Amino acid sequence: MLLRCSRPSQPLLRHTDVPQRVTESFILSGYRFPNYSLRECLASAFRPTNETGNFWTHFLAVFVFAFHFLELFGWEGRPSYGDPFFYPFWNYFIGVFLLLMASSLAHLLNSMSLLIREICFFVDYGTISAYTVGSSLAYFYYIHPRAGITALGHHNVTWEVKTVHEGPPLRPPSLLSPPSAFPEFHMFFESFYIPSACVVALICTLACCNTRQRWRRHRYVIRTLVFLLPFIVASTPIFYRLLRPSVASAQSSSLCPGSLGLFFSRHCFWLLVSALFNISKFPERLSPGKFDIWGHSHQWFHCCTFLSILDELHMIKAEIRALALHPALTLPALAPPPLPGPTLYSTYGVMFTLQGCIGAIISWFSWGACRNQGTKAEHLKSH
Repeated sequence: MLLRCSRPSQPLLRHTDVPQRVTESFILSGYRFPNYSLRECLASAFRPTNETGNFWTHFLAVFVFAFHFLELFGWEGRPSYGDPFFYPFWNYFIGVFLLLMASSLAHLLNSMSLLIREICFFVDYGTISAYTVGSSLAYFYYIHPRAGITALGHHNVTWEVKTVHEGPPLRPPSLLSPPSAFPEFHMFFESFYIPSACVVALICTLACCNTRQRWRRHRYVIRTLVFLLPFIVASTPIFYRLLRPSVASAQSSSLCPGSLGLFFSRHCFWLLVSALFNISKFPERLSPGKFDIWGHSHQWFHCCTFLSILDELHMIKAEIRALALHPALTLPALAPPPLPGPTLYSTYGVMFTLQGCIGAIISWFSWGACRNQGTKAEHLKSH
């Protein structure tokens, strides 16, 4: 075995033999005591513990996601992978990659100490928030009601299509009048959508980190409901596209019929199922101790969240294909100004600034956890 421990494998423990903060509801055995070395933690990935499935369900998902993500760059006639058109797509990749890696490593390394356990899950919550902003950037530039639309003499995408497609020519969608196609709500998209997504992401990070110190009895319900808010904010362009047909939605629908609604409904379905698993603690609630190693709710939660991400990726790729296969549409001069194209500042700048703010929140909570552990240690010594 490549990861050979310096000492024999420590025995797995029951819930009565580990600190209460380590235990999970209805999981009675398979616990690692929080004093493992890094090497022992890595070796435990190949040992049946109650965290093994939690690790592999998101670690293997990294490679599945990367395969489907990189598939787009094999399309004929695509621009360079470094083209500004792909900046939002790469930021989406960063968000998903960090989420899956942080989640899998948090479950693998959390038995090193109680303090490291707290830090691992603080980072986990932070990457979930960063993922929601990565999704928002992709939605803004690819699913926005005016994504791919240009005004007279302006271009907002860098993708120029020179491929001749077989079959009958596509009938261009009918242009709607500017008032009906672009109601006042367009101001929210262009001025407040991305800032709102960032603010909500920071609020969610604060709330979820706080559940590790307060509200522990209802922590799963709170964490699940807290992330409902960024979903609603991030999905605003999709709701708008589905409820208010526009030139952009007609363009996308003519090339990829039903793809937006289909993939989004599947995305929502898997999110709903994952939330039910996370809150209900099914199936281990029905038979405590039977699903300690394999098949407990958190593993199903991981599987369902990844399936939701995969459908979201297919949805975004379908919109990118629609933008690629149709020339940019031209609107009358009375229409609102064109949607600005992606830049380093508006994509990577937003993502890394957010990561810095999330890092500050994680550092603050980690310092508080460290101080609490020191206070408890001193209290025990005094008694």
